[in-house]
Amino acid sequence: MSEREKYYIESHYHHFVTGNLEEARNIYELWAQTYPRESVPPANLGVLYQTLGQHDKALEKFREALRLAPDDALTYANLVISYICLNRLQDAQTTGEEAQAKNLDSTDLHLFQYEMRFLKHDALQLAQQIKWAKAKPGRESLLQYFEANTAANSGQLGKSREFFARAGASAVRAGEKDWAAGAEATAALYEALFGNVAEARQRAAAAIAQSIGKDGQYAAALALALAGESSRAQGVAEDLAKRFPEDTIVQFNYLPTIRAQLALKRNDAAKAVETLEAAVPYELGLAGGTTFSANLYPVYIRGEAYLAAHQGGHAAAEFQKILDHSGIVVNEPMGALAHLGLARAYALQGETTRAKLAYQEFLTLWKDADPDIPILQQAKAEDAKLQ
Repeated sequence: MSEREKYYIESHYHHFVTGNLEEARNIYELWAQTYPRESVPPANLGVLYQTLGQHDKALEKFREALRLAPDDALTYANLVISYICLNRLQDAQTTGEEAQAKNLDSTDLHLFQYEMRFLKHDALQLAQQIKWAKAKPGRESLLQYFEANTAANSGQLGKSREFFARAGASAVRAGEKDWAAGAEATAALYEALFGNVAEARQRAAAAIAQSIGKDGQYAAALALALAGESSRAQGVAEDLAKRFPEDTIVQFNYLPTIRAQLALKRNDAAKAVETLEAAVPYELGLAGGTTFSANLYPVYIRGEAYLAAHQGGHAAAEFQKILDHSGIVVNEPMGALAHLGLARAYALQGETTRAKLAYQEFLTLWKDADPDIPILQQAKAEDAKLQ
């Protein structure tokens, strides 16, 4: 076995099998030093830094990888998502156009074009990305999943459910059963966030009953925790901890978030905040990768914990952090719910004018929302009390 092959096998094992990102980073760095003309080490380091939430470093590594392999479509796609994460949308658009000018194409380029166009409110380009994916196995389900997120972001839950169903069915047809289960888990999580407890429990149970990856398992566990199924959520969390003992994201992002939500259900907000300390270095990362909606939940749950502790100032800071990182949240409904969290935080501090503005921002985003969503009804009632 050559030294190059040894670097490849060991880095792949730690990065993608055990999930030990610190160990993987060390090997990538050695690989890059030993073979400075190879593009794989900086490219994979970029992915690793994205996962950890160090987006400036990710951008630097992807630029280096592109210098070494200037016609690599995947590296172009990774550059686009790095710019999006840093809220540099014009740079993201320019990079995407440069890839198109070279006739480079990949599924990721289309996915990230969708994200960028969502943030730029470009409905025409969104439709074009959806059209591109139509009837393409393995691609159609991803764009339908993104469409489900977009619908949920505006409170159109019925439409979101429909897109999730299509995404799951398309994934099954493509033989991607883990992905189908993950989509079901994400749908369960959104139901829980919106206050549809029975639906969340049902969908989370359905997801867990299938073959499901760690990201989907996390989403299902968090959905159960939010829906008050504490015992089942605890069981799923323990299984995650046992199966992925070295996984950086599982141990320092997923598990603290689940456990913090369980503490909240026990009315122990202080414990929730304490538990989430472990997630701080990693909470801005693309925890589930670039195509799975699992981002910034440690921040959101911490904001909810501060609300429960009646610490409005701290809560406001957490929800504002979500709004400041729109390129990481993109079209997940948490982006809209952060406005509601901010409104509640301001109300706790007696800042009525700022609270009213934040409530109105949320209600405007959800002007076409399904009217029977519990969290929407709560928001309207809270807003009315401030009149």
